[in-house]
Amino acid sequence: MFPLDVFIPYTLACLLLVMSPGPDNLLAIARGLSQGKLAAWVSGCASGSGILFHVMAATFGLTLLIQTSEVAFYVVKLVGAGYLIWLGVKALRSRRLFNLEQAKPQSLFSIYSTGFLSAALNPKPGLFVLAFIPQFVHPQLGSVTLQMVGYGVWFALLTAVGFSLMGVFSSQLSNWLKQKPKVVSALNIGGGITFIGSGLAIALMRQK
Repeated sequence: MFPLDVFIPYTLACLLLVMSPGPDNLLAIARGLSQGKLAAWVSGCASGSGILFHVMAATFGLTLLIQTSEVAFYVVKLVGAGYLIWLGVKALRSRRLFNLEQAKPQSLFSIYSTGFLSAALNPKPGLFVLAFIPQFVHPQLGSVTLQMVGYGVWFALLTAVGFSLMGVFSSQLSNWLKQKPKVVSALNIGGGITFIGSGLAIALMRQK
């Protein structure tokens, strides 16, 4: 059902997507810098869970509904855009998205929920999953639903592990960054702008 000549190119494509800069891997990196390895793993797994949500939604028709229903599309789009813009404004105002100082740690539930909502409320991954995964699905190899779920779960797992590792390795840079306050400030500004830019890009999306 998952032949190697299809699975390997699919995995490579997924890895390229995981490594592409975006608001969700920025969150994992920020958690790793400010709260350590466990927080980075929780944030990465939360993003993977958000991708899994989109996979299941796409597999069982919710994403298709969003793509074809104007009302559903704009509701999801505005909620997702608003959430990302709020995260960006919060990061710019506090300048503590990348925080190297000892601060009151956030609960793991708060870290997880922020990461999950950032991924799940963004309609782009859902529309991407709907367009991307079916290219690797072949009805002659078995159940289309099982193939969609299988490829989707693998993508979500790669996302969770990839983002978590980014956060874990970023925590190793904290001592160096403590000597570079301007770099930390630039990271906070860049992170805030990335969130706001992603939110605005979602807000300007048109239904296809």
